[in-house]
Amino acid sequence: MSDPAIRVTNLGKKYQLGRKSHEVALVAHPSLRETLTHGVQRLFDRRGAGRRSGEEFWALRDINFEVGQGEVIGIIGRNGAGKSTLLKILSRITEPTTGKVQIKGRVASLLEVGTGFHQELSGRENIYLNGAILGMSRGEIARKLEQIIDFAEIEKFLDTPVKRYSSGMYVRLAFAIAAHLEPEILVIDEVLSVGDAEFQKKCLGKMNDVSQREGRTVIFVSHQMMAVERLCSRALLIEQGTLRMENRDVGSVIRSYLSGAQKNNALSSGSEWRNTDGKLDNPWFQPHRLFLADGAGAPLSMPVGNEAEIWLHIEADFKTLDSALTVGYDIYAESGELLYRSYQTDAREEEWPRLRLGRAVLRGRIPPRLLNEGTYRIDLIAALYFRQWIFEPGTANPSVFLEVHGGVGASPYRNVKRVGLIAPVVPWELWEGK
Repeated sequence: MSDPAIRVTNLGKKYQLGRKSHEVALVAHPSLRETLTHGVQRLFDRRGAGRRSGEEFWALRDINFEVGQGEVIGIIGRNGAGKSTLLKILSRITEPTTGKVQIKGRVASLLEVGTGFHQELSGRENIYLNGAILGMSRGEIARKLEQIIDFAEIEKFLDTPVKRYSSGMYVRLAFAIAAHLEPEILVIDEVLSVGDAEFQKKCLGKMNDVSQREGRTVIFVSHQMMAVERLCSRALLIEQGTLRMENRDVGSVIRSYLSGAQKNNALSSGSEWRNTDGKLDNPWFQPHRLFLADGAGAPLSMPVGNEAEIWLHIEADFKTLDSALTVGYDIYAESGELLYRSYQTDAREEEWPRLRLGRAVLRGRIPPRLLNEGTYRIDLIAALYFRQWIFEPGTANPSVFLEVHGGVGASPYRNVKRVGLIAPVVPWELWEGK
């Protein structure tokens, strides 16, 4: 049996809160601004040393796992769980505080937009730079150059300094370099979400080729549960810096993650969520309560039937009436697949609900006679259209759970769960056509 590509033993990473790392090179000739800034920082460090010196934060603690050669591992968990810290240690960007990591082979990482690029160099020059870092000869890189350019689709900008690239162009080039320069281990973080849907699909296909056909090891971190389940042969669930679950049944790991995803800075009791500590705030609106109700606004008791009238109520303080504000929900199946997304701005503009300043309840309907028997997670999402996310999908947003039992509609013939993700009841008739 061959040695594993990666072996992680008793791994831990500790940070000192309120202090900046001194593991950086000193500037030989600091500017006046740098000198003054450093002096002020030292003054505040001395003043706060007594009250902050004991504050420690373990981003990772007692992590143990192995990854076989050619294996594709998915790492999932909430934002802040420690996933990115783990990847930085695996990529040799940062050192662990305790434990050790043994890696067999060259590692190529795609962790953050622009990581590994020299801003003043062109795309072409950065391809050669990254190849050299991986230990490849100029001839080896040249043989891969055309494939990288074709995949990244940036031929027109190849000799342009990358500091002028958009985030999407960065990711295209970075992934093309990482995937085509033949590292033994490919480490991919959520950065792929920057690209458009077509490019994401292209990247997932390439990762499948890299693992299945070329036998290379892939470490994949994503909030896209469907991609994790399709691509990965094993999954790890990281929670609060610890490895909570590891299984080759990727679906079971995803379900465990989703079942705990509603536990954020608030209180959730299944079909109702409350922002009890008031931390989830932003300049546009502050959500106070989410709950599932019937058409008259009465809270629903779970489970409900497939034919029930169900509304998601979003009670919030609307603080800025921005015309770009879109509020909605994502609904996920037990498998982690996104069934559909809905916004209050999906219909014609004249049909949008008119938001007003102050406390209000915005509600969206969940279509009756659509969902199959099962448990569904419904996440709050919100954005300023094409400007920024307020509550970004897949980031452990406020959520409630909907339980549907009793088969399909009111039919005496359909009182058990139907195969398939959804179970719509659609009209049927005898057509007396011409």
